[in-house]
Amino acid sequence: MIKLNFYTKIVTLAVIMMIPIMLLYFYSNKITTDVLSEELGASNINQLVFFQNQVNTNIELVSSWPNLLIHDPDILSFQDIFLEDGYLNLDAINLVKRIQNKLSLQESSSNWDSSISIYSPSLGRVVTERDAQRYEAKDLNKEIRPGWQVEKVTEDEGEPFVFSWYTVSPFSAERHPETANTIIKVEFDSSNIQDMLDRFKSDGRGDPFYFRKDMGVIYNRTANHELVGRLLQELEGGQLEDGENRILEVNGDQYMVSMVLSEDTGWYLIDYMPLSEIMQPIDQSNRLFYVSAGGLLLFSFLAAYMLYSQVQVPIRQLVAGFKRLAAGDYAVRMQRKGSHEFSFLADRFNQMVEQIQQLFEKVYMEKIHVREARLKQLQSQINPHFFYNCFSFMTSMAKLKKHEAVIAMSHHLSRYYRYTTRQERELVPLEEEIEFVTHYLEIQNMRMPRLSYSIELPQRMGRLSVPPLMLQPLVENAVIHGIEQNAENGLIRITAEFDQGCMKVHVDDNGRGMNEQDIFALEEKLHRPMDELMGCGVWNVYQRMRLRFGESAGLAFSRSAYGGLRATLYWTDPESISASSNLYKCTGGGWK
Repeated sequence: MIKLNFYTKIVTLAVIMMIPIMLLYFYSNKITTDVLSEELGASNINQLVFFQNQVNTNIELVSSWPNLLIHDPDILSFQDIFLEDGYLNLDAINLVKRIQNKLSLQESSSNWDSSISIYSPSLGRVVTERDAQRYEAKDLNKEIRPGWQVEKVTEDEGEPFVFSWYTVSPFSAERHPETANTIIKVEFDSSNIQDMLDRFKSDGRGDPFYFRKDMGVIYNRTANHELVGRLLQELEGGQLEDGENRILEVNGDQYMVSMVLSEDTGWYLIDYMPLSEIMQPIDQSNRLFYVSAGGLLLFSFLAAYMLYSQVQVPIRQLVAGFKRLAAGDYAVRMQRKGSHEFSFLADRFNQMVEQIQQLFEKVYMEKIHVREARLKQLQSQINPHFFYNCFSFMTSMAKLKKHEAVIAMSHHLSRYYRYTTRQERELVPLEEEIEFVTHYLEIQNMRMPRLSYSIELPQRMGRLSVPPLMLQPLVENAVIHGIEQNAENGLIRITAEFDQGCMKVHVDDNGRGMNEQDIFALEEKLHRPMDELMGCGVWNVYQRMRLRFGESAGLAFSRSAYGGLRATLYWTDPESISASSNLYKCTGGGWK
Protein backbone atom coordinates (compact mmCIF):
# COMPACT_ATOMS: atom_id res chain seq x y z
CA MET A 1 0.00 0.00 0.00
CA ILE A 2 1.36 3.40 -1.00
CA LYS A 3 2.07 5.61 2.00
CA LEU A 4 1.39 9.28 1.33
CA ASN A 5 3.03 12.10 3.22
CA PHE A 6 1.16 15.00 4.77
CA TYR A 7 1.71 17.37 1.83
CA THR A 8 0.44 14.83 -0.71
CA LYS A 9 -2.64 14.16 1.41
CA ILE A 10 -3.55 17.86 1.66
CA VAL A 11 -3.00 18.44 -2.07
CA THR A 12 -5.04 15.33 -2.94
CA LEU A 13 -7.85 16.49 -0.65
CA ALA A 14 -7.86 19.94 -2.29
CA VAL A 15 -8.01 18.41 -5.76
CA ILE A 16 -10.83 16.03 -4.74
CA MET A 17 -12.79 18.96 -3.27
CA MET A 18 -12.36 20.91 -6.53
CA ILE A 19 -13.66 18.06 -8.70
CA PRO A 20 -17.39 18.29 -7.70
CA ILE A 21 -17.23 22.09 -7.86
CA MET A 22 -15.83 21.95 -11.39
CA LEU A 23 -18.37 19.32 -12.47
CA LEU A 24 -21.25 21.35 -11.01
CA TYR A 25 -19.99 24.49 -12.72
CA PHE A 26 -19.60 22.71 -16.06
CA TYR A 27 -23.13 21.34 -15.79
CA SER A 28 -24.57 24.71 -14.77
CA ASN A 29 -22.62 26.44 -17.54
CA LYS A 30 -23.94 23.95 -20.13
CA ILE A 31 -27.53 24.46 -18.98
CA THR A 32 -27.08 28.24 -19.09
CA THR A 33 -25.51 28.11 -22.55
CA ASP A 34 -28.26 25.86 -23.91
CA VAL A 35 -31.03 28.04 -22.47
CA LEU A 36 -29.35 31.19 -23.75
CA SER A 37 -28.96 29.68 -27.21
CA GLU A 38 -32.59 28.61 -27.30
CA GLU A 39 -33.88 31.96 -26.03
CA LEU A 40 -31.59 33.89 -28.33
CA GLY A 41 -32.63 31.74 -31.28
CA ALA A 42 -36.30 32.27 -30.48
CA SER A 43 -35.71 36.01 -30.10
CA ASN A 44 -33.92 36.15 -33.44
CA ILE A 45 -36.76 34.27 -35.12
CA ASN A 46 -39.30 36.68 -33.63
CA GLN A 47 -37.32 39.68 -34.82
CA LEU A 48 -36.98 38.20 -38.29
CA VAL A 49 -40.70 37.40 -38.43
CA PHE A 50 -41.51 40.96 -37.38
CA PHE A 51 -39.17 42.39 -39.98
CA GLN A 52 -40.51 40.00 -42.60
CA ASN A 53 -44.03 41.15 -41.81
CA GLN A 54 -42.97 44.76 -42.29
CA VAL A 55 -41.50 43.95 -45.70
CA ASN A 56 -44.56 41.88 -46.64
CA THR A 57 -46.80 44.74 -45.52
CA ASN A 58 -45.05 47.15 -47.84
CA ILE A 59 -45.16 44.62 -50.68
CA GLU A 60 -48.86 43.99 -50.07
CA LEU A 61 -49.47 47.72 -49.96
CA VAL A 62 -47.79 48.15 -53.32
CA SER A 63 -49.63 45.17 -54.77
CA SER A 64 -52.97 46.65 -53.62
CA TRP A 65 -52.56 49.83 -55.65
CA PRO A 66 -53.85 48.31 -58.94
CA ASN A 67 -57.08 47.22 -57.20
CA LEU A 68 -57.60 50.82 -56.07
CA LEU A 69 -56.69 52.42 -59.37
CA ILE A 70 -58.70 50.08 -61.56
CA HIS A 71 -61.90 51.50 -60.08
CA ASP A 72 -60.87 55.12 -60.55
CA PRO A 73 -63.29 57.01 -62.90
CA ASP A 74 -60.53 58.47 -65.02
CA ILE A 75 -58.92 55.07 -65.50
CA LEU A 76 -62.33 53.59 -66.33
CA SER A 77 -62.76 56.36 -68.88
CA PHE A 78 -59.26 55.61 -70.19
CA GLN A 79 -60.40 52.04 -70.86
CA ASP A 80 -63.26 53.22 -73.10
CA ILE A 81 -61.14 55.37 -75.44
CA PHE A 82 -60.66 53.95 -78.89
CA LEU A 83 -58.45 55.67 -81.39
CA GLU A 84 -59.61 56.24 -84.94
CA ASP A 85 -56.24 57.70 -85.84
CA GLY A 86 -52.77 57.60 -84.32
CA TYR A 87 -53.04 60.74 -82.20
CA LEU A 88 -54.81 61.65 -78.97
CA ASN A 89 -57.28 64.44 -78.97
CA LEU A 90 -57.31 67.23 -76.39
CA ASP A 91 -59.76 65.47 -74.09
CA ALA A 92 -57.66 62.31 -74.10
CA ILE A 93 -54.54 64.29 -73.35
CA ASN A 94 -56.18 65.96 -70.38
CA LEU A 95 -57.36 62.57 -69.17
CA VAL A 96 -53.78 61.21 -69.34
CA LYS A 97 -52.58 64.22 -67.38
CA ARG A 98 -55.09 63.57 -64.64
CA ILE A 99 -54.12 59.90 -64.56
CA GLN A 100 -50.42 60.81 -64.24
CA ASN A 101 -51.18 63.11 -61.33
CA LYS A 102 -53.07 60.33 -59.60
CA LEU A 103 -50.17 57.89 -60.25
CA SER A 104 -47.78 60.41 -58.74
CA LEU A 105 -49.94 60.79 -55.64
CA GLN A 106 -50.25 57.03 -55.31
CA GLU A 107 -46.51 56.44 -55.62
CA SER A 108 -45.73 59.12 -53.04
CA SER A 109 -48.11 57.49 -50.53
CA SER A 110 -45.45 54.84 -49.76
CA ASN A 111 -41.93 55.11 -48.37
CA TRP A 112 -40.74 52.77 -51.05
CA ASP A 113 -39.42 54.02 -54.33
CA SER A 114 -41.84 52.33 -56.77
CA SER A 115 -43.51 52.99 -60.11
CA ILE A 116 -46.97 52.35 -61.62
CA SER A 117 -47.66 51.78 -65.32
CA ILE A 118 -51.14 51.60 -66.89
CA TYR A 119 -51.44 49.77 -70.21
CA SER A 120 -54.40 50.39 -72.53
CA PRO A 121 -54.65 47.65 -75.16
CA SER A 122 -57.30 49.67 -77.04
CA LEU A 123 -54.96 52.66 -77.32
CA GLY A 124 -51.76 50.63 -77.54
CA ARG A 125 -50.23 53.03 -75.06
CA VAL A 126 -48.71 52.83 -71.58
CA VAL A 127 -49.09 55.73 -69.13
CA THR A 128 -46.55 56.34 -66.31
CA GLU A 129 -46.00 59.23 -63.93
CA ARG A 130 -43.77 61.03 -66.42
CA ASP A 131 -44.65 59.67 -69.85
CA ALA A 132 -47.25 58.15 -72.14
CA GLN A 133 -45.94 56.11 -75.02
CA ARG A 134 -46.68 53.15 -77.21
CA TYR A 135 -45.73 49.58 -76.35
CA GLU A 136 -45.51 46.23 -78.08
CA ALA A 137 -48.40 44.02 -77.07
CA LYS A 138 -46.56 40.78 -77.81
CA ASP A 139 -43.67 41.76 -75.49
CA LEU A 140 -46.07 42.67 -72.72
CA ASN A 141 -47.99 39.42 -73.11
CA LYS A 142 -44.77 37.48 -72.47
CA GLU A 143 -44.16 39.30 -69.18
CA ILE A 144 -47.60 38.95 -67.67
CA ARG A 145 -47.70 36.09 -65.16
CA PRO A 146 -49.54 35.70 -61.90
CA GLY A 147 -47.85 36.83 -58.67
CA TRP A 148 -44.67 38.82 -58.19
CA GLN A 149 -42.10 38.58 -60.90
CA VAL A 150 -38.43 39.07 -60.03
CA GLU A 151 -35.69 39.91 -62.49
CA LYS A 152 -32.06 40.82 -61.96
CA VAL A 153 -30.89 43.94 -63.75
CA THR A 154 -27.48 42.42 -64.61
CA GLU A 155 -25.59 39.29 -63.63
CA ASP A 156 -23.11 41.25 -61.55
CA GLU A 157 -23.11 40.51 -57.82
CA GLY A 158 -24.71 43.26 -55.79
CA GLU A 159 -26.83 44.67 -58.64
CA PRO A 160 -30.49 45.27 -57.69
CA PHE A 161 -33.43 42.98 -58.43
CA VAL A 162 -36.65 44.35 -59.97
CA PHE A 163 -39.98 43.15 -58.50
CA SER A 164 -43.09 43.59 -60.72
CA TRP A 165 -46.83 42.83 -60.27
CA TYR A 166 -49.39 42.78 -63.12
CA THR A 167 -53.13 43.29 -62.64
CA VAL A 168 -55.44 42.62 -65.60
CA SER A 169 -58.98 44.00 -65.97
CA PRO A 170 -61.18 42.17 -66.29
CA PHE A 171 -59.58 39.32 -64.31
CA SER A 172 -60.91 36.76 -66.77
CA ALA A 173 -58.48 38.15 -69.37
CA GLU A 174 -55.41 37.28 -67.26
CA ARG A 175 -54.49 34.36 -69.51
CA HIS A 176 -55.31 36.35 -72.70
CA PRO A 177 -53.90 39.83 -72.09
CA GLU A 178 -54.73 40.92 -75.65
CA THR A 179 -58.45 40.86 -74.71
CA ALA A 180 -58.01 42.94 -71.55
CA ASN A 181 -59.39 46.44 -71.18
CA THR A 182 -56.65 47.70 -68.83
CA ILE A 183 -53.37 46.27 -67.50
CA ILE A 184 -51.73 47.87 -64.45
CA LYS A 185 -48.08 47.15 -63.61
CA VAL A 186 -46.47 47.94 -60.24
CA GLU A 187 -42.73 47.52 -59.80
CA PHE A 188 -39.92 48.39 -57.41
CA ASP A 189 -36.30 47.38 -57.10
CA SER A 190 -34.47 45.68 -54.22
CA SER A 191 -32.90 48.92 -52.99
CA ASN A 192 -36.07 49.45 -50.95
CA ILE A 193 -35.47 46.10 -49.22
CA GLN A 194 -31.80 47.01 -48.77
CA ASP A 195 -32.84 50.20 -46.96
CA MET A 196 -34.96 48.19 -44.56
CA LEU A 197 -32.13 45.66 -44.10
CA ASP A 198 -29.74 48.50 -43.24
CA ARG A 199 -32.15 49.87 -40.64
CA PHE A 200 -32.71 46.38 -39.23
CA LYS A 201 -28.95 45.80 -38.99
CA SER A 202 -28.35 49.11 -37.25
CA ASP A 203 -30.82 48.12 -34.53
CA GLY A 204 -29.21 44.74 -33.76
CA ARG A 205 -26.02 42.70 -33.80
CA GLY A 206 -26.78 40.59 -36.88
CA ASP A 207 -26.05 40.91 -40.58
CA PRO A 208 -29.40 40.15 -42.36
CA PHE A 209 -29.86 39.37 -46.04
CA TYR A 210 -32.46 37.85 -48.37
CA PHE A 211 -31.82 34.64 -50.25
CA ARG A 212 -33.67 32.78 -52.93
CA LYS A 213 -32.02 29.72 -54.39
CA ASP A 214 -33.11 30.29 -57.99
CA MET A 215 -32.44 34.04 -57.91
CA GLY A 216 -29.57 35.01 -55.61
CA VAL A 217 -28.93 37.23 -52.63
CA ILE A 218 -30.11 40.68 -51.62
CA TYR A 219 -27.36 42.03 -49.34
CA ASN A 220 -27.50 44.89 -46.92
CA ARG A 221 -25.07 47.57 -48.00
CA THR A 222 -22.39 46.69 -45.43
CA ALA A 223 -22.65 42.90 -45.75
CA ASN A 224 -19.60 40.64 -45.84
CA HIS A 225 -20.21 38.98 -49.18
CA GLU A 226 -17.47 36.38 -48.76
CA LEU A 227 -18.73 35.23 -45.36
CA VAL A 228 -22.34 35.18 -46.60
CA GLY A 229 -21.25 33.06 -49.56
CA ARG A 230 -19.58 30.49 -47.25
CA LEU A 231 -22.64 30.37 -45.00
CA LEU A 232 -24.90 29.79 -48.01
CA GLN A 233 -22.64 26.94 -49.15
CA GLU A 234 -23.20 25.27 -45.78
CA LEU A 235 -26.96 25.96 -45.90
CA GLU A 236 -27.45 24.70 -49.44
CA GLY A 237 -26.10 21.33 -48.37
CA GLY A 238 -29.44 20.60 -46.66
CA GLN A 239 -33.13 21.41 -46.83
CA LEU A 240 -34.02 24.92 -45.68
CA GLU A 241 -36.88 25.11 -43.22
CA ASP A 242 -39.20 27.96 -42.39
CA GLY A 243 -38.34 29.57 -39.04
CA GLU A 244 -35.30 27.61 -37.84
CA ASN A 245 -31.92 28.18 -36.18
CA ARG A 246 -28.69 26.46 -37.11
CA ILE A 247 -25.13 26.51 -35.80
CA LEU A 248 -22.64 26.64 -38.68
CA GLU A 249 -18.85 26.65 -38.56
CA VAL A 250 -16.91 28.77 -41.06
CA ASN A 251 -13.12 29.23 -40.90
CA GLY A 252 -13.01 27.79 -37.41
CA ASP A 253 -15.67 30.22 -36.06
CA GLN A 254 -19.21 29.23 -35.14
CA TYR A 255 -22.21 31.27 -36.21
CA MET A 256 -25.86 31.15 -35.17
CA VAL A 257 -27.93 31.40 -38.37
CA SER A 258 -31.65 32.19 -38.18
CA MET A 259 -34.01 32.13 -41.21
CA VAL A 260 -37.65 32.91 -41.98
CA LEU A 261 -39.44 32.23 -45.30
CA SER A 262 -41.67 34.90 -46.93
CA GLU A 263 -44.72 33.14 -48.36
CA ASP A 264 -45.53 36.16 -50.52
CA THR A 265 -42.20 36.37 -52.38
CA GLY A 266 -40.59 32.97 -51.71
CA TRP A 267 -37.43 34.65 -50.35
CA TYR A 268 -35.68 33.59 -47.14
CA LEU A 269 -34.79 36.32 -44.68
CA ILE A 270 -31.53 35.12 -43.09
CA ASP A 271 -29.59 36.63 -40.22
CA TYR A 272 -26.40 35.38 -38.56
CA MET A 273 -24.36 36.29 -35.51
CA PRO A 274 -20.98 34.96 -34.36
CA LEU A 275 -21.36 32.81 -31.24
CA SER A 276 -18.18 34.32 -29.83
CA GLU A 277 -19.98 37.65 -29.48
CA ILE A 278 -23.11 36.01 -28.10
CA MET A 279 -21.20 33.94 -25.59
CA GLN A 280 -18.69 36.64 -24.70
CA PRO A 281 -20.20 37.40 -21.26
CA ILE A 282 -20.36 33.67 -20.49
CA ASP A 283 -16.78 33.20 -21.75
CA GLN A 284 -15.63 36.07 -19.54
CA SER A 285 -17.43 34.49 -16.60
CA ASN A 286 -15.82 31.13 -17.44
CA ARG A 287 -12.37 32.66 -17.60
CA LEU A 288 -12.95 34.44 -14.29
CA PHE A 289 -14.08 31.17 -12.73
CA TYR A 290 -11.12 29.23 -14.14
CA VAL A 291 -8.69 31.88 -12.91
CA SER A 292 -10.38 31.88 -9.50
CA ALA A 293 -10.36 28.07 -9.36
CA GLY A 294 -6.72 27.97 -10.42
CA GLY A 295 -5.83 30.62 -7.84
CA LEU A 296 -7.76 28.74 -5.16
CA LEU A 297 -5.99 25.52 -6.08
CA LEU A 298 -2.63 27.30 -6.09
CA PHE A 299 -3.31 28.80 -2.66
CA SER A 300 -4.36 25.33 -1.47
CA PHE A 301 -1.02 23.95 -2.64
CA LEU A 302 0.76 26.84 -0.94
CA ALA A 303 -1.18 26.33 2.29
CA ALA A 304 -0.47 22.59 2.13
CA TYR A 305 3.23 23.29 1.59
CA MET A 306 3.29 25.73 4.51
CA LEU A 307 1.59 23.17 6.76
CA TYR A 308 3.99 20.52 5.51
CA SER A 309 7.13 22.64 5.97
CA GLN A 310 6.04 24.35 9.19
CA VAL A 311 4.37 21.41 10.94
CA GLN A 312 4.99 18.05 9.28
CA VAL A 313 8.72 18.48 8.63
CA PRO A 314 9.55 19.69 12.17
CA ILE A 315 7.49 16.84 13.64
CA ARG A 316 9.29 14.30 11.45
CA GLN A 317 12.65 15.80 12.41
CA LEU A 318 11.65 15.63 16.06
CA VAL A 319 10.56 11.99 15.71
CA ALA A 320 13.79 11.15 13.88
CA GLY A 321 15.76 12.91 16.61
CA PHE A 322 14.05 10.88 19.33
CA LYS A 323 14.71 7.67 17.37
CA ARG A 324 18.41 8.52 17.09
CA LEU A 325 18.44 9.45 20.77
CA ALA A 326 16.82 6.11 21.63
CA ALA A 327 19.52 4.39 19.56
CA GLY A 328 22.19 6.04 21.68
CA ASP A 329 23.23 8.85 19.33
CA TYR A 330 23.58 11.76 21.72
CA ALA A 331 25.22 13.98 19.10
CA VAL A 332 21.86 14.50 17.34
CA ARG A 333 20.70 18.13 17.10
CA MET A 334 17.68 19.78 15.46
CA GLN A 335 18.12 22.78 13.21
CA ARG A 336 16.23 25.84 14.33
CA LYS A 337 14.26 27.52 11.53
CA GLY A 338 12.06 30.55 12.01
CA SER A 339 10.57 31.77 15.27
CA HIS A 340 7.46 29.62 15.62
CA GLU A 341 6.52 27.09 18.30
CA PHE A 342 8.55 24.30 16.71
CA SER A 343 11.67 26.46 16.89
CA PHE A 344 11.13 26.76 20.64
CA LEU A 345 10.60 22.99 20.79
CA ALA A 346 13.80 22.41 18.77
CA ASP A 347 15.77 24.59 21.17
CA ARG A 348 14.41 22.70 24.17
CA PHE A 349 15.14 19.36 22.49
CA ASN A 350 18.73 20.41 21.79
CA GLN A 351 19.16 21.60 25.37
CA MET A 352 17.73 18.33 26.68
CA VAL A 353 20.00 16.19 24.47
CA GLU A 354 23.01 18.32 25.38
CA GLN A 355 22.28 17.89 29.09
CA ILE A 356 21.79 14.15 28.60
CA GLN A 357 25.03 13.95 26.64
CA GLN A 358 26.89 15.85 29.32
CA LEU A 359 25.41 13.59 31.96
CA PHE A 360 26.36 10.46 30.03
CA GLU A 361 29.86 11.79 29.39
CA LYS A 362 30.21 12.56 33.05
CA VAL A 363 29.07 9.08 33.98
CA TYR A 364 31.29 7.66 31.27
CA MET A 365 34.28 9.59 32.58
CA GLU A 366 33.54 8.28 36.04
CA LYS A 367 33.56 4.76 34.64
CA ILE A 368 36.86 5.47 32.87
CA HIS A 369 38.31 6.78 36.09
CA VAL A 370 37.11 3.66 37.86
CA ARG A 371 38.76 1.53 35.17
CA GLU A 372 41.94 3.56 35.42
CA ALA A 373 41.93 3.15 39.18
CA ARG A 374 41.52 -0.58 38.69
CA LEU A 375 44.33 -0.49 36.14
CA LYS A 376 46.59 1.27 38.61
CA GLN A 377 45.61 -1.27 41.22
CA LEU A 378 46.54 -4.11 38.89
CA GLN A 379 49.75 -2.34 37.99
CA SER A 380 50.54 -1.95 41.66
CA GLN A 381 50.01 -5.69 42.01
CA ILE A 382 52.21 -6.44 39.00
CA ASN A 383 54.85 -3.89 39.81
CA PRO A 384 56.23 -5.86 42.84
CA HIS A 385 56.79 -8.84 40.53
CA PHE A 386 58.35 -6.52 37.94
CA PHE A 387 60.48 -5.01 40.71
CA TYR A 388 61.50 -8.46 41.90
CA ASN A 389 62.69 -9.45 38.41
CA CYS A 390 64.59 -6.20 37.98
CA PHE A 391 66.30 -6.38 41.40
CA SER A 392 67.05 -10.05 40.87
CA PHE A 393 68.77 -9.09 37.64
CA MET A 394 70.70 -6.33 39.37
CA THR A 395 71.80 -8.75 42.18
CA SER A 396 73.04 -11.27 39.65
CA MET A 397 74.96 -8.62 37.72
CA ALA A 398 76.49 -7.30 40.95
CA LYS A 399 77.70 -10.77 41.90
CA LEU A 400 79.26 -11.05 38.46
CA LYS A 401 80.81 -7.64 39.04
CA LYS A 402 79.07 -6.25 35.91
CA HIS A 403 78.63 -2.79 37.31
CA GLU A 404 77.65 -1.22 33.92
CA ALA A 405 74.63 -3.52 33.68
CA VAL A 406 73.59 -2.63 37.26
CA ILE A 407 73.93 1.08 36.48
CA ALA A 408 71.98 0.76 33.22
CA MET A 409 69.19 -1.22 34.89
CA SER A 410 68.98 1.32 37.72
CA HIS A 411 68.84 4.18 35.19
CA HIS A 412 66.10 2.69 33.08
CA LEU A 413 64.11 1.56 36.10
CA SER A 414 64.21 5.01 37.71
CA ARG A 415 63.12 6.71 34.46
CA TYR A 416 60.36 4.16 34.02
CA TYR A 417 58.83 4.75 37.47
CA ARG A 418 59.39 8.44 37.29
CA TYR A 419 57.08 8.58 34.19
CA THR A 420 54.40 6.36 35.76
CA THR A 421 54.22 8.58 38.84
CA ARG A 422 53.41 11.63 36.68
CA GLN A 423 50.07 10.32 35.32
CA GLU A 424 48.18 13.31 36.69
CA ARG A 425 48.70 14.98 33.33
CA GLU A 426 45.84 14.50 30.84
CA LEU A 427 48.05 14.85 27.74
CA VAL A 428 51.75 14.31 27.06
CA PRO A 429 53.85 14.70 23.91
CA LEU A 430 54.08 11.55 21.85
CA GLU A 431 57.88 11.68 22.02
CA GLU A 432 57.72 11.38 25.84
CA GLU A 433 55.44 8.36 25.50
CA ILE A 434 57.94 6.85 23.05
CA GLU A 435 60.82 7.58 25.43
CA PHE A 436 58.94 5.89 28.28
CA VAL A 437 58.32 2.81 26.09
CA THR A 438 62.00 2.81 25.15
CA HIS A 439 63.05 2.54 28.80
CA TYR A 440 60.60 -0.32 29.25
CA LEU A 441 61.99 -2.15 26.20
CA GLU A 442 65.57 -1.59 27.39
CA ILE A 443 64.71 -3.20 30.72
CA GLN A 444 63.11 -6.17 28.93
CA ASN A 445 66.08 -6.37 26.56
CA MET A 446 68.49 -6.57 29.48
CA ARG A 447 66.42 -9.36 31.01
CA MET A 448 65.89 -11.14 27.65
CA PRO A 449 68.86 -10.60 25.35
CA ARG A 450 66.99 -12.41 22.59
CA LEU A 451 64.59 -9.46 22.44
CA SER A 452 65.36 -6.72 19.93
CA TYR A 453 63.30 -3.68 19.01
CA SER A 454 63.15 -0.72 16.63
CA ILE A 455 61.22 2.56 16.74
CA GLU A 456 60.60 4.91 13.80
CA LEU A 457 58.64 8.12 14.38
CA PRO A 458 58.33 11.17 12.05
CA GLN A 459 59.99 14.06 13.82
CA ARG A 460 56.96 16.39 13.69
CA MET A 461 54.68 13.69 15.08
CA GLY A 462 56.76 13.68 18.24
CA ARG A 463 55.13 16.95 19.28
CA LEU A 464 51.59 15.58 19.07
CA SER A 465 49.70 15.41 22.36
CA VAL A 466 48.32 12.04 23.45
CA PRO A 467 46.93 10.63 26.72
CA PRO A 468 49.72 9.07 28.86
CA LEU A 469 50.26 5.31 29.04
CA MET A 470 48.51 4.77 25.68
CA LEU A 471 51.36 2.91 23.97
CA GLN A 472 52.98 1.01 26.90
CA PRO A 473 50.06 -1.46 27.46
CA LEU A 474 50.29 -2.49 23.78
CA VAL A 475 54.07 -3.00 23.99
CA GLU A 476 53.74 -4.86 27.25
CA ASN A 477 51.14 -7.22 25.71
CA ALA A 478 53.51 -7.84 22.77
CA VAL A 479 56.36 -8.73 25.14
CA ILE A 480 54.37 -10.87 27.55
CA HIS A 481 52.04 -12.68 25.12
CA GLY A 482 54.18 -12.61 21.99
CA ILE A 483 57.86 -12.77 22.96
CA GLU A 484 58.14 -14.42 26.41
CA GLN A 485 56.02 -17.41 25.31
CA ASN A 486 58.27 -17.98 22.29
CA ALA A 487 61.77 -19.42 22.80
CA GLU A 488 63.08 -17.92 19.59
CA ASN A 489 64.51 -14.44 19.12
CA GLY A 490 61.88 -11.79 19.56
CA LEU A 491 61.29 -8.51 17.70
CA ILE A 492 59.21 -5.47 18.67
CA ARG A 493 58.83 -2.81 15.99
CA ILE A 494 57.09 0.54 16.60
CA THR A 495 56.30 2.74 13.57
CA ALA A 496 54.17 5.84 12.96
CA GLU A 497 52.60 7.41 9.89
CA PHE A 498 50.12 10.10 8.95
CA ASP A 499 48.02 10.73 5.86
CA GLN A 500 45.92 13.89 5.40
CA GLY A 501 45.50 14.46 9.11
CA CYS A 502 45.01 10.79 10.07
CA MET A 503 47.66 9.64 12.60
CA LYS A 504 48.60 5.99 13.10
CA VAL A 505 51.06 4.27 15.50
CA HIS A 506 51.78 0.57 14.89
CA VAL A 507 53.20 -1.99 17.37
CA ASP A 508 54.38 -5.17 15.58
CA ASP A 509 55.86 -8.35 17.05
CA ASN A 510 57.04 -11.67 15.62
CA GLY A 511 55.37 -13.79 18.27
CA ARG A 512 52.78 -16.50 17.83
CA GLY A 513 50.10 -13.97 16.81
CA MET A 514 46.34 -14.58 16.43
CA ASN A 515 44.07 -15.91 13.69
CA GLU A 516 41.38 -13.81 11.97
CA GLN A 517 38.55 -15.08 14.14
CA ASP A 518 40.43 -14.30 17.37
CA ILE A 519 41.30 -10.83 16.08
CA PHE A 520 37.65 -10.17 15.18
CA ALA A 521 36.50 -11.39 18.61
CA LEU A 522 39.11 -9.18 20.33
CA GLU A 523 37.95 -6.07 18.45
CA GLU A 524 34.30 -6.86 19.22
CA LYS A 525 35.09 -6.93 22.94
CA LEU A 526 36.51 -3.43 22.72
CA HIS A 527 33.02 -2.08 21.84
CA ARG A 528 31.32 -3.79 24.77
CA PRO A 529 31.59 -3.16 28.52
CA MET A 530 34.70 -4.76 30.01
CA ASP A 531 34.27 -8.26 31.43
CA GLU A 532 36.55 -10.53 33.45
CA LEU A 533 38.03 -12.10 30.33
CA MET A 534 38.95 -8.77 28.76
CA GLY A 535 42.30 -7.21 29.54
CA CYS A 536 41.88 -3.97 31.41
CA GLY A 537 44.81 -2.19 29.72
CA VAL A 538 43.77 -2.73 26.10
CA TRP A 539 40.07 -1.88 26.75
CA ASN A 540 41.13 1.21 28.70
CA VAL A 541 43.38 2.37 25.84
CA TYR A 542 40.51 2.02 23.33
CA GLN A 543 37.98 3.86 25.50
CA ARG A 544 40.38 6.69 26.30
CA MET A 545 41.19 7.18 22.60
CA ARG A 546 37.49 7.39 21.71
CA LEU A 547 36.77 9.74 24.57
CA ARG A 548 39.69 12.04 23.79
CA PHE A 549 39.63 12.14 19.97
CA GLY A 550 36.03 11.17 19.15
CA GLU A 551 34.48 8.45 17.04
CA SER A 552 37.19 8.72 14.37
CA ALA A 553 39.80 7.38 16.84
CA GLY A 554 40.35 3.92 18.26
CA LEU A 555 42.42 0.75 18.39
CA ALA A 556 42.64 -1.95 15.73
CA PHE A 557 44.39 -5.33 15.47
CA SER A 558 45.68 -7.22 12.45
CA ARG A 559 48.24 -9.85 11.51
CA SER A 560 51.76 -8.46 11.42
CA ALA A 561 54.06 -8.77 8.44
CA TYR A 562 56.66 -10.19 10.89
CA GLY A 563 54.47 -13.17 11.74
CA GLY A 564 52.96 -11.97 14.99
CA LEU A 565 50.26 -9.42 15.84
CA ARG A 566 49.97 -5.75 14.89
CA ALA A 567 48.21 -3.28 17.21
CA THR A 568 47.38 0.12 15.64
CA LEU A 569 46.41 3.33 17.43
CA TYR A 570 44.68 5.81 15.08
CA TRP A 571 43.17 9.27 15.49
CA THR A 572 42.60 12.46 13.52
CA ASP A 573 44.75 15.54 14.04
CA PRO A 574 42.73 18.74 13.44
CA GLU A 575 45.85 20.66 12.50
CA SER A 576 46.70 18.14 9.73
CA ILE A 577 50.44 18.00 10.29
CA SER A 578 52.30 17.90 7.00
CA ALA A 579 54.65 15.07 6.14
CA SER A 580 58.33 15.17 7.07
CA SER A 581 61.17 12.93 6.06
CA ASN A 582 63.00 13.35 9.39
CA LEU A 583 62.47 10.36 11.68
CA TYR A 584 63.18 9.50 15.30
CA LYS A 585 64.93 6.16 15.13
CA CYS A 586 65.58 3.85 18.04
CA THR A 587 66.91 0.30 17.71
CA GLY A 588 68.49 -2.16 20.14
CA GLY A 589 69.48 -0.19 23.17
CA GLY A 590 68.40 3.41 22.53
CA TRP A 591 67.81 6.33 20.17
CA LYS A 592 69.80 6.63 16.96
